[in-house]
Amino acid sequence: MERASFKWSLVLCCIAALCFSAPAQGQATGRDPHKIRTVVLDAGHGGKDPGNLGTGRYKTTEKHVSLNVAKLVGKYINETYPDVKVVYTREDDRFIELMERTNIANRAKADVFISIHCNANDNKDPHGCETYVMGLHKTEANMRVAQKENEAILLEEGHELKYDGYDPRDPESQIALSLRQNVHLEQSLLLSSLIQKQFRERVGRPDRGVKQAGFLVISYTTMPSVLIELGFLTNPKEEDFLQEAEGQDYMASAIYRAFKEYKGIVEGVAVPTPEPQVAKPDTTRVAVPDNAVKPAAGPAVVFKVQIVTSNKRIEPKPANFNGMEGVEEHKGAGLFKYTVGSEPDLDRARDLQKRCREKGYDGAFIVAFRDGQRIDLQEALNLAGGR
Repeated sequence: MERASFKWSLVLCCIAALCFSAPAQGQATGRDPHKIRTVVLDAGHGGKDPGNLGTGRYKTTEKHVSLNVAKLVGKYINETYPDVKVVYTREDDRFIELMERTNIANRAKADVFISIHCNANDNKDPHGCETYVMGLHKTEANMRVAQKENEAILLEEGHELKYDGYDPRDPESQIALSLRQNVHLEQSLLLSSLIQKQFRERVGRPDRGVKQAGFLVISYTTMPSVLIELGFLTNPKEEDFLQEAEGQDYMASAIYRAFKEYKGIVEGVAVPTPEPQVAKPDTTRVAVPDNAVKPAAGPAVVFKVQIVTSNKRIEPKPANFNGMEGVEEHKGAGLFKYTVGSEPDLDRARDLQKRCREKGYDGAFIVAFRDGQRIDLQEALNLAGGR
């Protein structure tokens, strides 16, 4: 009965998610859905739950690494954005139930939820970082990662009632959990892809991509949510990197940079922000040759509005996009991105963005192109003469 109850509750959740859109949720909370005011940082595990233990060469465990990185990310966000409230699910070595982590984020009416973890494998060879969003398992490996992280509930008293009979050791429970629909999937995918880009391009870490799986801690949140696996503690080289303060700082800075870019995209703002003030040089910064593109005669910069980000292809026809005409498809970072419009200046793009949001695309944001290639929005403004 418990398992049946669990499955039916998830079916009802699926129906509810399909019936209610993100704009409706924004109206219900009375918040501007286009402003990032509160971010919840979740350091995985803690207390009696150490998480993954690594190779045994260090006393450092997953719970220590995740906490150190989470606190660094929060420090950088606070220094750059004093108006953004940073909430931690834990600030020391204590055990916090998975559902309580979700409740902390929901009570705070957070705009973003970031859960930080470290991976493990029976084989010492697997390595690299990956970021998950809630969704159907694509592979058996994804399911195993989710099961491992979800096993923390076995340390909770009465977990059978709290999680509607969910059992992390039961593959059927995992599949049923994955049927939960995340109405913030597009934003979650966007943030995940930005995080992976920073890991890959700024820190030079092996990129295992953006994935979907049934993690409890991001299954019941009511905001864009991601779960990050910083690397494999069971891989000796990655364990060396992640247990050191320098490696933790690299990863935290990358997550912060991704958050900064995500915030700018969601809010439609392309204003340079100061770097966080850190005691030592930001070692994630990569030297860029002094050959930046200068304004020159040629194709003009155009601004488009991105309305959908998906890990599956959608036929770009009006019937699939609420009747919107002229939808264009772009592909990058393993995702399909769909835009409308081709505006010569930012003001007209903002008008189009407003119309898209009125059409139900609450997360619509402005992007820029030159010579058919997507470029940074601030670079586009500079090339366009600040229009």
